[in-house]
Amino acid sequence: MLAASLSTVCAAPDSFQSFLARLRADAQRAGISSATLTRALANLQPNQQVLERYNHQPEFTLTWAQYRARLITDQRIANGRVAYQQNRALFGQVQDRYAVEPGVIVGIWGLESSFGTGMGDFHVIDALATLAWEGRRAAFFRSELMAALHILDHGDVAPAHMMGSYAGAMGQPQFMPSSYLRYAVDFEGNGRRDIWTSKPDVLASIANYLQSSGWRGGESWGQPVILPQGFAGETGRDARKPVGEWMRLGVRAGSNRPLPRPDTQGAVVQPDGPGTEAFLVYGNFAAIRRYNPSDYYALTVGLLGDSVVT
Repeated sequence: MLAASLSTVCAAPDSFQSFLARLRADAQRAGISSATLTRALANLQPNQQVLERYNHQPEFTLTWAQYRARLITDQRIANGRVAYQQNRALFGQVQDRYAVEPGVIVGIWGLESSFGTGMGDFHVIDALATLAWEGRRAAFFRSELMAALHILDHGDVAPAHMMGSYAGAMGQPQFMPSSYLRYAVDFEGNGRRDIWTSKPDVLASIANYLQSSGWRGGESWGQPVILPQGFAGETGRDARKPVGEWMRLGVRAGSNRPLPRPDTQGAVVQPDGPGTEAFLVYGNFAAIRRYNPSDYYALTVGLLGDSVVT
């Protein structure tokens, strides 16, 4: 859930230990206990692997067709069906509470951590402290580091178990710490919001994020459509029209699922441009994009979820 810059690493203005001393003082003023800070910051050193990953990400551009083929594989769909069936009752409980359907939760869960099997192998405090110190986007990562310290101080997770990506995205939903503070929930009811090992907390936290982002239960994110030859309608997620108007322009369903009510607002999206695969997306598409502001990502979440929860 983080788009990292590709610019060259800035020289740090002072030593890492001086940075930690200032951080400790600020955290104590923010109410974080000395005991938490001692556990979290003990023996901390800059992590060179974090800097290498952050500053030397490969530059490449995938087409939608390539992106889709890479992420929606037969194996991922099969794994998703197993994970969904194993937790079907839990998905139902989460839907009852948050009015968010299982498909979209499965889609996000699958993309972010392969249904909980790949959460990242970096210690979050280690990664965030390194990125807050090295200078580039320091204010952002320092804010996330303070949020992570608040999480530790609350006792939701121990520092050794607060694992995530090299950029600080945490647990099975890959929440940044600030997103965790806003959206993570204790669905299991044990007093901790555990997005690392508790499936109830993981799935409910994703649902809470979507509900808070405007997800409307009982409505679709979108669907594949077929456009008429020579289609002249405006495309793009912001070019919304009633479905009835799209139908008058010759748009028809591309699968067995019919189009929704004619007064439903929708937009035609062609991620690879004119003459390629087309989708009609609805209001819930925007809720997925608040999780990750990418059309590719939102389409993949929707399609993966639809393939798993059939």
